[in-house]
Amino acid sequence: MNVETITRIRRVPPGLVTLAGALSLILVAGPRSACADPVSELASFSIFDKVDLAQLAKSDVKTSHGPPMRSPRFLAVQSCYVAPGSPAQQVEALGRWNPAQHRELKVFLHSDLPSNPGPANFEKLKNAPGNASVRSFVAATEKLSPELQISKEEAKRFAAATGAGGGGVIPPAVVAFWTDVLTARTKSFVSGGMAAEPPYDHAGPSIRASDEVNGLLREQGKIRQQFSGLLGATGIGRGAGSLRSELYWELLDVDDHGVVTLGAAYNRGGAGGSYQTADVLYYASGGYYVALTLHQLWPVTIEGKPSTLVWRGRHDFGRGARITPRRRTARLGISDDEEYHESCHSLSPGDRRSMNE
Repeated sequence: MNVETITRIRRVPPGLVTLAGALSLILVAGPRSACADPVSELASFSIFDKVDLAQLAKSDVKTSHGPPMRSPRFLAVQSCYVAPGSPAQQVEALGRWNPAQHRELKVFLHSDLPSNPGPANFEKLKNAPGNASVRSFVAATEKLSPELQISKEEAKRFAAATGAGGGGVIPPAVVAFWTDVLTARTKSFVSGGMAAEPPYDHAGPSIRASDEVNGLLREQGKIRQQFSGLLGATGIGRGAGSLRSELYWELLDVDDHGVVTLGAAYNRGGAGGSYQTADVLYYASGGYYVALTLHQLWPVTIEGKPSTLVWRGRHDFGRGARITPRRRTARLGISDDEEYHESCHSLSPGDRRSMNE
């Protein structure tokens, strides 16, 4: 009988990897693989049908674009690599990872959130850096730009909040508006998952982030099946779910424009010491609709030492047919996973091998 454990983990990730993507969600293998060996299971659902584990352990991250999908708004990148230590140790390392500490990711502010947030949880907005990206974010808010991804009801609340001046880089009225929006959307996610989130219908056709996620998963049948148990227990693309999530918000750069985003991370242990994690950026004020990163982690032994085979799938849902903007925690360039991996572990492949010696 498998005993599942829930361990704290923060989004990664997504995002966290190259400078081009918008979504991040991470999953690690659960109870599915009681009998399959890791390499065979990897081949069963991923684009990596032939992997030499010993060779992979000596090389850098192996990355490839996922299979083409019908919608040009859906982008996917898969990667795999071997890391030192057990899956549980990898999950613990991800939980300590803070994207705001890595300047190349251009995440300006990052903060965890409780399940019932209030204005104090978004106080960091007052201390945003005075760069061009943040100033663009302020300008878009003050004129209620059609590029803002908010609902019609949310837009009405900004009109009522205008008038206050002064303050830091982000004026008090703008801070108050986004504090209200982010607080309400976090509470909606906690109570009803992505299905309860208001649409993006402020200045165009109604878009729901939950529909975007579900549309992507319908086109990724093998991945959806691999992670069906975990996803079915989360609020990703559906109601609240039964698994506890780790919530957070960020202010980051997307194509030289500031964006505030809300995320939720899930994980659980599975058979034989494996893990699954899922990280979703379920709200973004602009640039991309939603981002999802999935990881599967299997315990393996390399040269007699405990290691982890990691599969990572990042999926971005862009606006229109253009390339998805750069979400610093889930970027879609081929070199992204190397960047993300090094930011998490701060080790070269050679260093990672010596750490196990």
